[in-house]
Amino acid sequence: MRPLRIGNASGFYGDRFSAMREMLTDGPLDVLTGDYLAELTMLILGRDRLKDPGRGYAKTFLRQLEECLGLARERGVRIVANAGGLNPAGLADAVRELAGRLGLGETRVAHVEGDDLGDRFPGALTANAYLGGAGIAACLRAGADVVVTGRVTDAALVTGPAAAHFGWGPTEYDRLAGAVVAGHVLECGSQATGGNYAFFAGGGRDLGLLRHPGFPLAEIHEDGSAVITKHDGTGGFVDVGTVTAQLLYETQGARYAGPDVTARLDTVALTQAGPDRVRIDGVRGEAPPPTLKAGLNRLGGFRNEVVFVLTGLDIEAKAALVRAQLEDALDRAKSRPAHVRWELARTDREDAPSEECASALLRLVVRDADADAVGRTISGAAIELALASYPGFHVTAPPGKGSPYGVFEAAYVDRGTVDHVAVLPDGERRPIPSGADTRVLEDPEPPPLPAPLPPGPTRRAPLGLVAGARSGDKGGDANVGVWARTDDAWRWLAHELTVDRFRELLPETAEPAVVRHDLPNLRALNFVVEGLLGEGVAAQARFDPQAKGLGEWLRARHLDIPEVLL
Repeated sequence: MRPLRIGNASGFYGDRFSAMREMLTDGPLDVLTGDYLAELTMLILGRDRLKDPGRGYAKTFLRQLEECLGLARERGVRIVANAGGLNPAGLADAVRELAGRLGLGETRVAHVEGDDLGDRFPGALTANAYLGGAGIAACLRAGADVVVTGRVTDAALVTGPAAAHFGWGPTEYDRLAGAVVAGHVLECGSQATGGNYAFFAGGGRDLGLLRHPGFPLAEIHEDGSAVITKHDGTGGFVDVGTVTAQLLYETQGARYAGPDVTARLDTVALTQAGPDRVRIDGVRGEAPPPTLKAGLNRLGGFRNEVVFVLTGLDIEAKAALVRAQLEDALDRAKSRPAHVRWELARTDREDAPSEECASALLRLVVRDADADAVGRTISGAAIELALASYPGFHVTAPPGKGSPYGVFEAAYVDRGTVDHVAVLPDGERRPIPSGADTRVLEDPEPPPLPAPLPPGPTRRAPLGLVAGARSGDKGGDANVGVWARTDDAWRWLAHELTVDRFRELLPETAEPAVVRHDLPNLRALNFVVEGLLGEGVAAQARFDPQAKGLGEWLRARHLDIPEVLL
């Protein structure tokens, strides 16, 4: 049986608008997927729904379909997207209306629902279980041309079409796990084709390739193996490094749990199978956990921030003065903010060639349930200091009103209590069984480490000369995946980058719990920093609220590296 070609046209709500058309016109596909949902997106859609109960879905998807639905039908490409967000039935109706308006009234539209758990979590703005791909598969088997879902796992957009095409049953765990791994590589779009890649500038590569990287696709085989590639002639590149980077993104240990299957990331084998072609095989799967993860968003209150610019000499003294003045003002205020956080970023340089290079930034972030406590209180206190504080006083922008922020938390519910339903093109509501086989999730025994490199001369140099990294967020936790490109570099990395060394290189991680997971097949280590991001990205508790740059900070840190690796 020929492989199933599944492409991706969106890695987040707001991704490249033209990607859907590009993927449909630049080469052959069987299925085109789009991932529009993230923890922050669900909060945004929840606020949309407050304004209009008929909304709650990704409006961009509809605008893309207006350009591309006819093209997809002409080329026989089915479209599967989680753009339904909080209202998949509403989006399905909107797609049908659009198809009629475009003269494509015969378009068969289906949707998946049952993820909404709002009734179980009073006070939550959104509460949604992460469903698997079985509902999508049922819709496709019933002949759907377009399937829209609410909150499913990102990889479900691939496991569903693959299971429908090849007829996989719910316990064919190795095949499903292979599709999960391929889906995880595809889910973030051009991150698999060179976007955000640690070694983007290495090896004499033409940087022009990255000006407009193509989006990825997977050739899924009946046995669950896959080849990650892209359409011929498109920008970017696909190699073992780009696929490794994406595999480590926002994952944790060797067991990558999902509602369809737990995929064993420690069994993944990657092989360069040609230019812009990486083969994934050897993936093993296990029964999924007995619970489903649910993502909850709550309105946490209001936040505000002021960034003071400190220029020239006496930076620390200037910071101390304005901080003391603001703290005094807050103590005298009618309502002091409940949470006050100061951060001094020493971006200044001695004898600097420009004013900007001579300046440091002092950031004040406040949060409270009362909008006035973070609005009028802060703006008044900061403005009153304009002529009465440190020399050169100014701010990057005038303080304004407080803005609402959200809080994310994960919960877990018994999978048998979630009503996963596929609503087929003819309107039939087909319940999706939760599955009888489950396996409680636990970390496997740590794998043996490779033999260390023999002793030899070292040189002080950045870690990034020999290791790549990619980092991201999962709720309040940050993860940093680090990988080596050669066996010798792996032998050194596995012994050198301990949790203690990681904490030493990234002092910000000194207090939170840090867990290291070893993935020898990928020559990789995955570090999970628990609670580093506070209450999640929407709360914006730190400078880089999604930890996107954490891995690059790690790569920029210096340590003693064997000269044989440099």
